Amino acid sequence: MAKRALITGITGQDGSYLAEFLLGQGYEVCGMVRRSSTLNFERIAHIQDRLTLVAGDLLDEVSMINILRDNHPTEVYNLAAQSFVQTSWNQPVLTGETTALGVTRVLDAIRIVDPEIRFYQASSSEMFGKVLEVPQKESTPFYPRSPYGVAKVYGHWITVNYRESYDLHASSGILFNHESPRRGLEFVTRKVTHGVARIKAGIDEKLALGNLDAQRDWGFAADYVRAMWLMLQQDRPNDYVVATGETHSVKELVELAFAAADLDWEQHVFIDERFLRPAEVDLLVGDPAKAEVTLGWSRQVDFPTLVQMMVEADLALVKSQRI
Repeated sequence: MAKRALITGITGQDGSYLAEFLLGQGYEVCGMVRRSSTLNFERIAHIQDRLTLVAGDLLDEVSMINILRDNHPTEVYNLAAQSFVQTSWNQPVLTGETTALGVTRVLDAIRIVDPEIRFYQASSSEMFGKVLEVPQKESTPFYPRSPYGVAKVYGHWITVNYRESYDLHASSGILFNHESPRRGLEFVTRKVTHGVARIKAGIDEKLALGNLDAQRDWGFAADYVRAMWLMLQQDRPNDYVVATGETHSVKELVELAFAAADLDWEQHVFIDERFLRPAEVDLLVGDPAKAEVTLGWSRQVDFPTLVQMMVEADLALVKSQRI
């Protein structure tokens, strides 16, 4: 019998790469989408005919129960969330409802319908926030610095709680920043690569950015979804940091991206104070040793290759939109 996976947040960057990966592993893939939202199926358009899409919402536990009863998944990947840090300052309560309590609703639905379902929770490096050690590993204490980070800490601990209380196979992946050509335009990596493409095409002259000294551990999203799957193939559930173990500054990202399009970044980039966060996180860099040893996971795409890939995709995208 084919394994069946349910992915919440299937229309997002990670959801689309995970769906692709699971189809390649012979899974039947079911994706949850919100009926109320103006959905963008762009990221899954190329595989949509191979997916089953069902309406549901993390704000509504009854919809989760019905989806599990109707579709009988063997694995559930919870990737849905209000996932943008900046937005969480403006919508802290909504962020808590979806990113924190939404996890509880999914876990509770699994407990009620079928406790044998294996569950993956998308935790985040933003939980470390004001970091208490460098690099960060599974045992590093959390100190979130945004409503998003706080909500993710709740989602993480409720996953641990249900695992220990109800003996669920529930694992969390503490994913550090992971990017791709499918990343949303509101995220700094994609903002930079798309900005480069627009400047190269002569549409824009300038690119406004915030803190160029901010450092992040950036990997490729398609590498990271493989780690999610590996967690659910283990005999025992656990929590894993998924990261590259390297850190790069926004300035490095900018230099690589502009160079990929033969442009001088200093001619085009300026600092706009509107993009500086109320509370900036410190040096986020993950230690992926546990995932590498226990799961046999390793990243395939390095940072310069990732930036090159994203710039090339955006150059092609901007060009196609102008024809």
